[in-house]
Amino acid sequence: MSDPILGLAMLGLIIVVIMLGFPTAFTLMGLGMMFGFAAFYDPSQSWAANKVFTLMVQRTFGGMTNDVLLSIPLFVLMGYVMERGALVDKMFYSIQLAFRRVPASLAVATLIVCTFWGIASGLVGAVVVLMGVIAMKPMLNAGYDTRLAAGVITAGGTLGILIPPSVMIIVYAAVAGQSVVKLYAAAMVPGFFLAFLYLVYIIGWALINPKVAPKLPPEQLIVPIPPTIRFLRENYASNMLLATFKALFSPAKLLNAPVDAKLSFGKIFKNVLAALTPLILVAVTMWGVWWYVMIHQQSAKDALNVPVATQVAKASTSAAEPVEETLVAIDATSNNNSKSKEVEEDAPLVALDAASGDDPTEAGAVAEADTGPPENFELYFGLTCILFGLLLIYYYIKLDEEQFEILKLLIESVMPLGVLTLLVLAVILLGITTATESAAVGALGAFILALQAGTLDFERTKQAVFLTAKTTSMVCWLFVGSALFSAVFTILGGQSIIEKWVLMLDLTPIQFMLLSQAIIFFLGWPLEWTEIIVIFVPIFLPLLAHFNIDPLLWGTLVFVNLQAAFLSPPVAMSAFYLKGVSPPGVTLNQIFAGMMPYMFIVIACMVFMYIWPGMTLWLPKFLYGG
Repeated sequence: MSDPILGLAMLGLIIVVIMLGFPTAFTLMGLGMMFGFAAFYDPSQSWAANKVFTLMVQRTFGGMTNDVLLSIPLFVLMGYVMERGALVDKMFYSIQLAFRRVPASLAVATLIVCTFWGIASGLVGAVVVLMGVIAMKPMLNAGYDTRLAAGVITAGGTLGILIPPSVMIIVYAAVAGQSVVKLYAAAMVPGFFLAFLYLVYIIGWALINPKVAPKLPPEQLIVPIPPTIRFLRENYASNMLLATFKALFSPAKLLNAPVDAKLSFGKIFKNVLAALTPLILVAVTMWGVWWYVMIHQQSAKDALNVPVATQVAKASTSAAEPVEETLVAIDATSNNNSKSKEVEEDAPLVALDAASGDDPTEAGAVAEADTGPPENFELYFGLTCILFGLLLIYYYIKLDEEQFEILKLLIESVMPLGVLTLLVLAVILLGITTATESAAVGALGAFILALQAGTLDFERTKQAVFLTAKTTSMVCWLFVGSALFSAVFTILGGQSIIEKWVLMLDLTPIQFMLLSQAIIFFLGWPLEWTEIIVIFVPIFLPLLAHFNIDPLLWGTLVFVNLQAAFLSPPVAMSAFYLKGVSPPGVTLNQIFAGMMPYMFIVIACMVFMYIWPGMTLWLPKFLYGG
């Protein structure tokens, strides 16, 4: 066989062997060593002198020195500490109470918790199993259709691998040599938009067919009110905002109240802060937006207008620069086909976006042009402030004792984790820290939250660390195997023959996008996302430059597309995760049936991304220019 045919045989064989159940990482290494030995075989030399062994060492060292991969164990540790710390039970209870009057309230609460918890942990299996234990039985006991209950848990549990911080995005960035920070920014809006489409589907199905999600009985709609809150209403005011302020300035009644309703002055002050929390959150959010857009970016624009020695220096002071670790090429897709060059040195990463061209002055000019507030920002900002103000006024008018108790539960269960997650994302996106440094902050914050909740002991900590080491080892071996496999595949000419075949089709960029995403979609049926990213995604990457396709847009489409890999039988891991913790009456076919509609929602989301690329590219362009 010729070398290209041998490469294609290697690619086909890897699919067969993985589907037979062999470990992916060691299968990649084994086939890479075997086919690489054949490619470099020289009868005149000893078998020990075969260059495949040198290639194996070089590719392994390339993965070991890739600083981006350091964030994987830290983010994984963050997720397992939160999962082992059992921080989600109270969160589900409080969110369920907050949405108790919404159609399919239990399913809506499950989706929100899955989304929020997935963002914080980034672990699909842990989220699906945890929500299966917490939410599956209550939904079935309330008379919910099994397909609805199973579908919302499996689909919602996969969102954590899409919405940053995400391990999948880090793996893709390392494979493709792309910016983790820019990929995070690009995936943010599509991820939340997909969650919104899930929410619309759930509520729409419940409205069209109320039998799939019956209304909860009246006793489950009642919010338990503690004696202290009841005492506030009876002795101060029915509106809790007024009652807490009256209690703050006239605390005598509470200080002399019966034992079960008595409050110290410190707790009275905490009630006031709890009542003001929605106002504080809105004010801080709007101030942060105003500061970043109007003050920070204007300062950066003024700095760009200062005469400097070169235009390159101007580019270095642009409004926001993502802080990145050094990217190391771990595959061979960007290398030449020369065997000797493949073994002797790693090819440099090739920038595929316009802002990273050969001329640094062009990048500086782009950054300068994109710096500054958007047109009509003040108008939209003012209208947004008015809208939030009206919503706050309406909320505080309706703030009775039930709403106040729900607000306190949400603050206790959701706010600490929310603040930690926002902090981790903000410091990455604003260029304050690298992804690795941010992951370290997140892991430390997860330990603090779990210890504060009193749910993390030595045994659970040991389990979290063990699972982190296990997951990280799997990912590291996977990178070593994929790096060797990709290098040998390119050396044999497999990459070249695929490129020639695609170019012979004379496709338009849109047609290539559709073809590549369709292939990845169908690969998601038998394979997991890890195999798709490390084996097949590198095949398409060199072709993006030919079709002038933005790698951020294409990569984000891959992230959304790979949601189907968790929802498509026969290798739909979410289904098997849920089946393991479901009641005995729930069958695998029912879980599959519940998951299938969400696959079509994933396709609908991708259609929106095709039609409106700004959904993906707006945020990275706004933050980093280009």
